[in-house]
Amino acid sequence: MKIQLSEHFTYPKLLRFVFPSVVMMIFTSIYGVVDGLFISNFVGKTAFAAVNLIYPYLMMLGCLGFVVGTGGSALVSKTMGEGDSRRANQYFSMLIWVTIAFGAAITALGFLTLRPVSVLLGAEGEMVDQCVFYGGIIMAAQTAFLLQVVFQSFFVTAERPQLGLAVSLAAGMTNMAMDALFVGAFRWGLAGAAAATALSQVVGGVIPLVYFLCPNSTPLRLGRARVDWRALWRVILNGSSELMTNVSSSLVNMLYNLQLARLAGEDGIAAYGVIMYVNFVFAAIFLGYAVGSAPIISYHFGAENHGELKSLLRKSLLLVAGAGVAMLVIAFTAAPALSGVFVGYDRELREMTRWAIQLYAFSFLLAGFNIFASSFFTALNDGPVSAAIAFLRTLVFQTSAVLLLPLVLKLDGVWLAITVAEALALLVSAGFLAGKRKIYHYA
Repeated sequence: MKIQLSEHFTYPKLLRFVFPSVVMMIFTSIYGVVDGLFISNFVGKTAFAAVNLIYPYLMMLGCLGFVVGTGGSALVSKTMGEGDSRRANQYFSMLIWVTIAFGAAITALGFLTLRPVSVLLGAEGEMVDQCVFYGGIIMAAQTAFLLQVVFQSFFVTAERPQLGLAVSLAAGMTNMAMDALFVGAFRWGLAGAAAATALSQVVGGVIPLVYFLCPNSTPLRLGRARVDWRALWRVILNGSSELMTNVSSSLVNMLYNLQLARLAGEDGIAAYGVIMYVNFVFAAIFLGYAVGSAPIISYHFGAENHGELKSLLRKSLLLVAGAGVAMLVIAFTAAPALSGVFVGYDRELREMTRWAIQLYAFSFLLAGFNIFASSFFTALNDGPVSAAIAFLRTLVFQTSAVLLLPLVLKLDGVWLAITVAEALALLVSAGFLAGKRKIYHYA
C-alpha cells in the first residue's frame, strides 16, 4: 500500500517509508566497497592506496548532485505541500536539465585536473599514473552519477521510494557482477574496477531519466522548463549544507591521507581506506534515513502541520539514537573480520586496521544526530543553519582534530579525530534545534 507524504507517520509507517531510501544509500555506498575489495585483493596494496588517495577528489567533483538532490527535493516537496503541483513539476524539470548541463562541465574539469591534483595529494611515481587512470574512467560517467544522486532524493519526493530502491539494486548488482567479471575473472585490474563502477553509475542515472521522461503515475513528470534563476539560487542555498559536507569531507579526507602518509606511510593510507569503506556503509544508514524523511518534513512544513513536525522530530531522534548504539557494537565486534577481508594478506596492516576501526567506531554514536540535524533544517528550507552545522562538523572540527590530536596521541589521534569532531558538532546541532524550535513550531 502506497504511503503518501500527507499522512500521519507512526513508527512503523515512518520506518516503512524510509526503509527503501536506507537500502538505496547502502547499495550506493557498496560501489566503492566492492571496488576496494577487488582492488586490494587482486591488484595490490599500491593500487588500493592510489584509489583511496584520489577518491575524495572524485566525490568532491560529484557534490553538485547532493546539492540539487537535497535542496531541490526540499523545494519541490514544500511546493507540493502548498498545493501547487504545476510549479513543483517545473522546478523538478529545471533541476534535472541543469544537472545534465553542469555534469558535462564538471567532467571536462575533472579530466584536466586529475594529474596535478594527484601530485598535490602526495602521489608519486606509479601511484600518480594509477590515480589518473582510475579517475579518468570514473569521470566518463560523471553526469550519470550526478543524475543518480539527484534521482535518489526525487524518487522519495515522488512517493516512489521503492522504485528508487529497485534502481539502486540494479546499479549495485551491476557493479558487483562487473567487478567479479572484469577484475576477478578477466584480471583487468584498475581498469576493470573503474569500468564496473562507471557502468553501474550509468544504470543508476539513465534508468530514472527514462522513467520520468515517460508517462508515469507519480506526482512528478520530466518536461520542458525554463531556468528560474531565483528558484535555482534557493535550491543551491538550501542545498549548500550538502555542498559543504561533501567538499569539506573530501578536503578532510585528503588531510587524513597526508597525516597518515607522514605517520604510517602507505599502510596508513590503506588502513584509512578500509575505514572509509566501513564508514560509507554505516553512514549510509543515517544518510538514507535523512533522504527518506526529508520530503515528509518539507511537505508538512509547507502544509503548516506543526504537530506532525514535532512528532517526526521526536521519533527521528529516538530512531537515530538506537541505530548509533547498534552500529557501535557491530563495528567494534566485526573489526577483526572486516580488516581480514580487506587486508588479510598483510599481518601488520591487518592489525593496524582492526585497531583503527575500533577507535573510529565510537563516532557512530554521535554522527547520526548531526547528519539528521543538518538534513532537518534543509528540509525546513533553512539552508544557512544546515550549512553551518555541516561546515563546523566537517571542515572546522575535523580539520582541527586531525591536525592537533596526533601531536599528543600520535597515530591514535588520527583515528579518534572524528569522534571528537562529532561531539563538538553535536553541541552545535543541539543549540540550533533548541534555538529554532519556536520559529518552526516543532517544540
